[in-house]
Amino acid sequence: MIEVELEAEAWTKALPDVEAIVTRAATAALGKAEGDVVILLADDPTVQDLNARFRQKDRPTNVLSFPAAETAFPHLGDVILGYDYCAAEAVAQNKTLADHLSHLVVHGVLHLLGYDHIEDDEAEEMEGEERLILAGMGIADPYAADHQA
Repeated sequence: MIEVELEAEAWTKALPDVEAIVTRAATAALGKAEGDVVILLADDPTVQDLNARFRQKDRPTNVLSFPAAETAFPHLGDVILGYDYCAAEAVAQNKTLADHLSHLVVHGVLHLLGYDHIEDDEAEEMEGEERLILAGMGIADPYAADHQA
């Protein structure tokens, strides 16, 4: 089950079908994995507070993932996204907000499934999985610009 919680109205003002976008991306990322995920569409102050409290980084960010304890199964964890940060990134990267949001939801859910990007080999594996999932959704490679040097 995928539960979408809407905390910041800016999401629905920008994307009236935001819950469908998020659900589609989370479903694609989960694939055949079993479990429940909560996606919180928040504002930047909420994300900044969580980032400061749990990651000791007192600034907003695009997406946070909080995997649940194994004993909490079937709940896999929570993904939180901040509107202003995500919207600004989409503009800066010349992407639609819907496509960028889809990418960030996929990214966040993959973290809940155990993927990471701390080491280069982990990042390559995670990015590859993101590309496959997004391509299956008809969304362009979000990293294409990063590799055109």
